[in-house]
Amino acid sequence: MPIRTAQAQWNGDLRSGSGHMRFGGGAFDGAYSFDSRFGDGKGTNPEELIAAAHAGCFSMAAAGALTRAGHPPTNIDTTANVLIEQKPEGFRITSIALTTTAVVPGIDAAHFQTIAEEAKKNCPVSVALSAVNITLTASLK
Repeated sequence: MPIRTAQAQWNGDLRSGSGHMRFGGGAFDGAYSFDSRFGDGKGTNPEELIAAAHAGCFSMAAAGALTRAGHPPTNIDTTANVLIEQKPEGFRITSIALTTTAVVPGIDAAHFQTIAEEAKKNCPVSVALSAVNITLTASLK
């Protein structure tokens, strides 16, 4: 299996410094800062990139699980909301909320929920982030 790579650089102190991140494959190249991470500043942040990775991973895992169950999806649309909070020991990602809607011909809502929960539990990003509370709201279109 391939190794995936991303690179980040930070210049300066925490509050007034700035950084730059890029994906090894070239799909993303952008700035980040204290304000883009902990406020409303322009740029991205590590949590946003984790959210993108989790939404993408879950959508693919759900597509695979649904297909294996005999219900190949037409569409899966997932949003991941990553919450970072300041705790006494420092900033911590405390929860991730996945919200997905899917078009899946021939499946009932209960069976879809079961498969979606299994995909949440088993997608590689969910497994890697298992120390964090991960919730899922899944519905059919």
